[in-house]
Amino acid sequence: MSPLKLQALLEEAIVHHRAGRLAEAETCYRQARAAAPKRFDILHLSGTLAYQQGRIAEACDWLGRAVRLDPASAVCRMRLGLALIAAGRLADAERALREAVRRKPDFVEAWDNLAYCLKAQDRLPEALPIHERVVALKPDYATGWHNFGLTLLLLGHADRARACHERALATRPDYVAARLGRAQALQHENRIAEAVAEYDRLLALQPDHHEARSSRLMALHYLEGLSREEIFAAHVAFGRAVGPAPGPHLANTPDPDRRLRVAVWSPDLREHSCAYFIEPMLQHLDRAGCELLLYLDHIREDAVSARLRPLGAVWRNFVGQPNPAVEAAIRADGPDILIDLAGHTGLSARLPLYGRRLAPVQITYLGYPDTTGLPAMDYRFTDAIADPPGDADRFATETLVRFSPTAWSYLPPVAAPDPGPPPSGAGAPFTFGCFNNPAKITAATLRTWAEILAAVPRARLLLKGRGLSGTDGRDRMLRQLAQAGIPAARVELAERSADTSGHLARYREVDVALDTFPYNGTTTTCEALWMGVPVVTRCGDRHAARVGASLLAAAGHPEWTASSADDYRRIAVALAEDPARLTALHAGLRDALRGSVLLDHAGQAARFGAALRDCWRAWCHRTRSAAA
Repeated sequence: MSPLKLQALLEEAIVHHRAGRLAEAETCYRQARAAAPKRFDILHLSGTLAYQQGRIAEACDWLGRAVRLDPASAVCRMRLGLALIAAGRLADAERALREAVRRKPDFVEAWDNLAYCLKAQDRLPEALPIHERVVALKPDYATGWHNFGLTLLLLGHADRARACHERALATRPDYVAARLGRAQALQHENRIAEAVAEYDRLLALQPDHHEARSSRLMALHYLEGLSREEIFAAHVAFGRAVGPAPGPHLANTPDPDRRLRVAVWSPDLREHSCAYFIEPMLQHLDRAGCELLLYLDHIREDAVSARLRPLGAVWRNFVGQPNPAVEAAIRADGPDILIDLAGHTGLSARLPLYGRRLAPVQITYLGYPDTTGLPAMDYRFTDAIADPPGDADRFATETLVRFSPTAWSYLPPVAAPDPGPPPSGAGAPFTFGCFNNPAKITAATLRTWAEILAAVPRARLLLKGRGLSGTDGRDRMLRQLAQAGIPAARVELAERSADTSGHLARYREVDVALDTFPYNGTTTTCEALWMGVPVVTRCGDRHAARVGASLLAAAGHPEWTASSADDYRRIAVALAEDPARLTALHAGLRDALRGSVLLDHAGQAARFGAALRDCWRAWCHRTRSAAA
């Protein structure tokens, strides 16, 4: 090919590339590479396009070749760094990005991506000074402020994160990602109504922003006064917005009895409450009947990840990878069953991939207290108390599978200290405690707690959770308490503990735990019981409001589940007025829990595995019937 024709071809490719016609651009680049396989700009642009299309291995190859041809190109080194991040080669990516900023010290975009690379390696504190450098170099760089906010939120600094997103929006009022970041920071600050309003503003600008719509769905569960019908309609709207987008035909063999490839996908295959419930299932799942594929999607891998990793024939961490690359990896693995453990809590940007039908059977379980709203999500695993037959089925787009007396299988942390006696028995003030997410503490819950404290004048209230130590969060909670008639002198507010052992040890300061409603706790209820502390819950009309009832029934104490606010108050006061009973409970609850279905790990895994097999057989039957 003549130099003139080659240049014309490259210019045509660039026009297609800039216009978003990526397939046409790739055709031109392919022809150009064949004609000039060692030309820097062709390899650089080919690698950039491959990265955008999710062809990560090719991107790394071509960008790597381009860098060798022109070592001085900081832009090419930065793009190579991004491709290496997507490939999971984080150390190589860091080297590429550091070399890019060494060659061009004012290259703010490369500094910003270096911060992201450090985050992907779970080196968040090291990323902070780099973010500071980025915004110092370019104070009006909205992307830099936004990314700074994302890191601060991961470190638990929601108020500072919100301020960063607001700086980004001051520069670019139409910056949708920063508006999402601000909404999520507000949600972490427990300013739920404000967060929902911000999600609504974002969706007015960009109605097809699935991640914002998903995050909004999670936030709706914390709002008081919304009916089941309203929340269900919002989930159905999400499914409708995602729409059907089926991918390639699946070639799984419809043999009902063969060994299955079961994939589990979650951001929480690590030190996280979700892991306390999925680990015992995976540890005891029948390996003769299924092979596990484990997909993490988070920057942090830790000791829990290290325990889980050997359980899978495949372990992948998709963090930072674009959706096309994730889809390609899952399709290459060929799972028969794909299990979502996040719902609308942690992988909202990935949920639309389920609409492309990544596996014959798709199941949601454990991580989210509601339907996904996705027509392509086939089943949701639950139990008959959390989701009563008939009534609950009307509010799920999935088929509900009630696979066990309770849907949970709890693995107590190894670091748990021994339970202690009721603190009031040693002369301390009688203490009601709640360690649930403060966003779950509604005005109705506080009114009932006020009545309990009025009936037990010697009692105090210990609340522990994210954001309660900061000035804004503390003042906001004290205002809510005052509005409910609870004086600050009778309340202690404590921040989340730095480690699991310290968190559980604080239950030794609690006589009776009070659950939130209508959004119950799950992990906190199990933790309280394991630490010998009885829990009072109130059963409502939806899954999130019935989890406590399911857990207490499984633990052998359905009598602590109330059907009304008056019943809730009666149960709590009765426990406070029976010190002998309370002492016996603190001493015996842990042993009783060991013998309950909640800790019947082998039995729960067997029931779980049988339910998976039933779902698979149903698909085989439908497939064979359609082919007949």
